[in-house]
Amino acid sequence: MSRIKVISYEESQGRLKEVYDDLIKSRGMLADVHMIQSLRPESIVKHMDLYMEIMFSRSELSRADREMIAVVVSVANKCDYCQTHHGEALNNYWKDKKKLEEFKAGYSKVGLAEKQIALCDYASKMTLHPGEAVEKDVVAPLKKNGYSDEAILDASLVVSYFNFVNRMVLGLGVHLENHAGAGFKY
Repeated sequence: MSRIKVISYEESQGRLKEVYDDLIKSRGMLADVHMIQSLRPESIVKHMDLYMEIMFSRSELSRADREMIAVVVSVANKCDYCQTHHGEALNNYWKDKKKLEEFKAGYSKVGLAEKQIALCDYASKMTLHPGEAVEKDVVAPLKKNGYSDEAILDASLVVSYFNFVNRMVLGLGVHLENHAGAGFKY
């Protein structure tokens, strides 16, 4: 049960109904993370604009890389909702549920390339210890693994976005839907 009022699809009208309908059309269905913002429909629109830019725009980081970062951040924050949704998205690329579950338990133990481990380390450090971030500990390993400044910015945007969403989900009591993240357009 969420901790604030949420307007369901059935109760929606006007601008909120338009926003909900657009989400269903573009993403395949409506998620509770969208509906938690129902009291401010334009915040849903801006949220989705940010999400689409960060997660789907052209980047050196693959979609799988970005979903991998999303899962690392969500595991660090203990956000089951986002772990489930973005684990489902990551597995859309990996197609290996066992690897996904092992990844959630410890990303360094699933046979990722050094380059991917560097991304995961970055996501973990910037989530758990952002105040301790120094060049040699966070950015240098990414550069050593061939990531450009643009790719590092993209990684930072994904980390920042998921820290934002995890806190909204956890703070407002967003619960996992019955479909558990399955069925969205990834």
